[in-house]
Amino acid sequence: MVTTVFTNGRILCPDSSGCFVSTLVVEDDNVAHVGWENDEAVVQTLATALKVDLKNRMVLPGFIDSHVHILNFGMSLQKLDLLPCKSLADIQNAIISYAATHPSDPRILCRGWVQSVTDGQALATDLDDLDSRPIYIEALDLHSTWCNNAALRELDAHSKPNPAGGKVHRCHSGLPSGLLEEAAQFYVVWPFLDQVTSMKSKLTAIDAAIGAYRRAGYTGLVDMAMGESKRAALNVYRAQRGEIPMHMAAHRLVPYSECEANICTQIDRAITIQQSFNRKTSPEFCINGIKLICDGTVDGCTAGLHQPYGGCSNIVDPIWPADALTTAIRSATDAGLQLGQLGIVASVQPVHLDPATFGAWPEMLVIHRCKRAFAYQEFVDGGAHMTFGTDALTAEHHALPNVYVATTRRSSIDPSSQETVNLSLLCRSQSLYQQLLWRRHMRLFILTGSLRPGYTANFVVLDMVWTVEPLLEARVCQTWYKGKKVFDEETDGF
Repeated sequence: MVTTVFTNGRILCPDSSGCFVSTLVVEDDNVAHVGWENDEAVVQTLATALKVDLKNRMVLPGFIDSHVHILNFGMSLQKLDLLPCKSLADIQNAIISYAATHPSDPRILCRGWVQSVTDGQALATDLDDLDSRPIYIEALDLHSTWCNNAALRELDAHSKPNPAGGKVHRCHSGLPSGLLEEAAQFYVVWPFLDQVTSMKSKLTAIDAAIGAYRRAGYTGLVDMAMGESKRAALNVYRAQRGEIPMHMAAHRLVPYSECEANICTQIDRAITIQQSFNRKTSPEFCINGIKLICDGTVDGCTAGLHQPYGGCSNIVDPIWPADALTTAIRSATDAGLQLGQLGIVASVQPVHLDPATFGAWPEMLVIHRCKRAFAYQEFVDGGAHMTFGTDALTAEHHALPNVYVATTRRSSIDPSSQETVNLSLLCRSQSLYQQLLWRRHMRLFILTGSLRPGYTANFVVLDMVWTVEPLLEARVCQTWYKGKKVFDEETDGF
């Protein structure tokens, strides 16, 4: 047995009167003691244990991202980021520059397009003169892709009917105009790009994603739309690399179909996989449930609303009709493929409502409908378990900027901005956000998410001040998983 004593730290311990203690004792994979250097349990082990000086730095339980798309995130790290672009001209210039420096790429792949930047327009003709190669511009929310005509041709988009729950936008002539949204994104664009991406590229992307998460202090994540191809790539990665240095759970994506039998087949497949990969048989890599994409997004004006979007007359319906949704939920519930005592976890991403990207919402939703954004206290008051996630790649994967936006309602993208979103809702729930830094991630993983004796020794060492305003200046120094250091800024760098 290997015993390590971590001293001279500020270790988060909610059970202590002051919340922080100085010393942590780890035996092999697990926490053995949390307390003070003069505790008897510490004194007895100091003579023979390994010692680590924490240099007065903060120690928190390892972060767990409750909503991520791990392969997509890894692939996105190699794409052109268009989030800084503020106009169509900015986008065009960025693509021209990128294309010139990547002459051997078979396609120009972009991410981070905010639809309001182009006033909701996504025309292939605006991209055709930039480069002869296929150009794919994925929206920041992941629910649509804007293509040039070269991309539309290789997708064979002209022959594709609108899939159930999606749309291939067309011009007056009936030819595709450039935008594929919702189910057309998930079941036309994604499968094609997956098919033309080699397994080597996928493994490289997974490795890059896991490395980025490890450097950011994470020891667990939940992939919130696991498909067969993605699961196969992760299985190959695990077979080649051994244990992934973080717990990973997943929700299998069940696509909407107008055929009830197809929905049931997809859920049965999830049940079959979950019987072999569950929290008891495979805690490091398990299937926790299913994901249903019930409607779209506000930015794409595809989220279901009771009233029309601003400037529109038609009401947008959900992707899943009520009867099909009821059937799917009943099947999943009967199989135990849901989370929490009531089968529901409120997974929220505060960074999605960063003031820097929130600007178009008042016009799209009308101001009075924006006044309940960040309604987290209502989840808690209703008895729901709540977790924070990033939905990376739709937002930065770092944990503390997420908490900063939730706690201050200010921008982590543009910290100089004083603009806030619904600051009046902050007072009742401000303490909630700090609690979320250490609360146990219920039922997602076994004995993780807290520094208590018997729990897995997953933690992050940070150079930070334990107040809200300096959160954006916090720095991850080390990440420890199962009692082993898996990242050290002094040796691994960024």
